[in-house]
Amino acid sequence: MTAPKFARAYARAVQADKDHNIHWRTHILTWAATNAMKIPGDFVECGVNRGEASSAIMTYIDWNATHGERKYYLMDTFQGLVPELVNDAERAIGRLDMFDGAYPECYEQTKKNFEEFDDVVMIRGPIPDTLPQNKADQIAFMHIDMNCAAPEVAAMRYFWPKVQRGGIIVLDDYAYHGYQPQKDAMDALGREIGFMVASLPTGQGLVVKSF
Repeated sequence: MTAPKFARAYARAVQADKDHNIHWRTHILTWAATNAMKIPGDFVECGVNRGEASSAIMTYIDWNATHGERKYYLMDTFQGLVPELVNDAERAIGRLDMFDGAYPECYEQTKKNFEEFDDVVMIRGPIPDTLPQNKADQIAFMHIDMNCAAPEVAAMRYFWPKVQRGGIIVLDDYAYHGYQPQKDAMDALGREIGFMVASLPTGQGLVVKSF
């Protein structure tokens, strides 16, 4: 937490939003992104809000100096959950109530936040509707954090063939208490298309594509 490089990255995350006290979760993301820089492909984040996670990542890996021809795709409604995408199991555990008012409109704020970074592509709208707008042919790193199962599974299914061997995917809510429907849905997809998620004590899930 006190290492200067990490401290700068975490401070940049706080600048983007506020301090959510997620140092360990941020460490997992910066570790994953650092390793993903060793393989070809773009970076994709599905579920951005004000850009806390990607701000930390881009600062940590010195994106402007190191990214080469990569692009960083940021996909979100930039105004929270789409109620129609929340399934019955999630409704039963109060997902809509949990996030009611938690994610106000933030597109312009987020756009301004990323002005200092090169080759950032913001795609606004609900997933899965916006998935075809993402033009990445190869993906090295992906972060999925949309707080409900349907868009997360849709994103994983769509992008999986584009993820390169050794590519790293971090699922923000996979093992987090109260998010069981997301875990169940992602595990089902994993059995279908052939991946297994490592459950982390941070509440995240980790997938490294090995084939």
